[in-house]
Amino acid sequence: MRFVLRRCVSLGSVLLVQPDGREIRRQREQRGYGLRSFARAAGISHTHLSRIETGARGAQPEVMARIADLIGCRISDLERDRTEPNDERDEHRLAVHHNEGARGRTPDDA
Repeated sequence: MRFVLRRCVSLGSVLLVQPDGREIRRQREQRGYGLRSFARAAGISHTHLSRIETGARGAQPEVMARIADLIGCRISDLERDRTEPNDERDEHRLAVHHNEGARGRTPDDA
């Protein structure tokens, strides 16, 4: 499967696609998949899929490729429009994640 990465966020050496979680959930449910069975078919945990669908997590390109393959569409069809209002929350979350120390604490936690 060929895919092109666009609108990715870099956290050090990790690239994350910003998925449109609502669209993933809508497509998953439209095809009759439950959360657990879809996650199992995509090779991820159901909690990981839930976090992607609720917007609490981005997704690695490999995960998005498997999700898109199961749904039968392109990755770009499942990406969130970066002009959506959640951008400020995402940018804050990504900044906090990027600034975490070796034990998962931010400098403010010290």
